[in-house]
Amino acid sequence: MDRRLLEILCCPVSKVPLVPLTRSQLAQLNAAISAGGVLTVDGEVVREGFTAGLSTTDGRVLYRIDDDIPVLLPEEGVGTTQFADWQRN
Repeated sequence: MDRRLLEILCCPVSKVPLVPLTRSQLAQLNAAISAGGVLTVDGEVVREGFTAGLSTTDGRVLYRIDDDIPVLLPEEGVGTTQFADWQRN
């Protein structure tokens, strides 16, 4: 992802800056998705793993990146409070 774009991106709801998910965060998220029960903010079950993603700098919300395009729809964000041991940034 273009570094200049990353510098201006923020959460559409809280306006907190976004950072790329680390490899370990991505692995943790995808393991939880595979196990089932991961929900979007809107309450929909996340069925597909993330190939890349963004996290708010406070580590509270995650957003998918599809084909190098951040999907910053508030209802498609994934809240990290549903993970008992989420690795904060």
